[in-house]
Amino acid sequence: MDTKAPRASVILRTKNCESLIGQTLAALFSQDFRDFELIVVDSGSTDRTLDIVRRYPSTVVGMNPKEYLSGRALNLGASRAQSELLVFINSDTVPLVPDALRLLLSALDDPEVQAAFGRQVPRPDARSWVRHEVNTAFPDREDGVTFLVPFAAPFSVIRKSAWEEHPFFEEAWGSEDTEWGHWARTNNRKVRYITEARVMHSHNHNLRQLYGRLFTEGEALALILGGQDTILSTCRKAVGSIARDCAHAIRCARPFDLPSIPIRRLVCHWAYYRGHKLGEHRRATGSRDSSIGQEVILKRYDG
Repeated sequence: MDTKAPRASVILRTKNCESLIGQTLAALFSQDFRDFELIVVDSGSTDRTLDIVRRYPSTVVGMNPKEYLSGRALNLGASRAQSELLVFINSDTVPLVPDALRLLLSALDDPEVQAAFGRQVPRPDARSWVRHEVNTAFPDREDGVTFLVPFAAPFSVIRKSAWEEHPFFEEAWGSEDTEWGHWARTNNRKVRYITEARVMHSHNHNLRQLYGRLFTEGEALALILGGQDTILSTCRKAVGSIARDCAHAIRCARPFDLPSIPIRRLVCHWAYYRGHKLGEHRRATGSRDSSIGQEVILKRYDG
């Protein structure tokens, strides 16, 4: 019997994503690189998600939804991997080119490269502000990626040895990829951004969901980077982002977006500020209790 390990282990998190996971898996199993195992970490799906997953060769690992943190789920999947190359893909991230996985993995042909991540592009139904944010964060030049995106997990690969040296962050609900990328950059670990490895990934969050996402991001970044946020700095950032969004809407001939911009940005910055203050408190007291941020997002974001 051939017991040769696959060249790559693909780790995918799921919970109640029946509307999109079929697209992701169909695109994944249409890649020209197929020497991989699929490990699905499911945190309590109650819809048809696992029925769709079972159409493909995979190993399903169950996780208690009450214990779910993004980094914890990725660490659980990585711990089950047979390969030395750990590929991470979100359940709603769809490879757009047949060689996306091969291109991503080829970055690690260079022994100095410890990790790589692909370029995300917005879904066709993405709102103008979502499209602008995604295209700004993931430009079409490798040297154009900003300091704020040192690593992005939705389509990425890490050497298992590098993951073992520094597993994903489990101190907050999310931002585990930001923390890992910050660690890699701080410790001179080489990470590549592969623009040709294109995937489709974006979210049209409503205001409740935006609050939850930005709250947990603020909490996590306070824990990761430290520092303090103030009402004054929050107001300055809000005014700047409102001005930039309005200018973008005008350039794109989207005047109907203008009335919603101030409300959306104020919600985002207030949520980030509140989360950051929680993170500052946790950092100062040494608290490892991630339940507050977890509750904030789960109350506002189904799945």
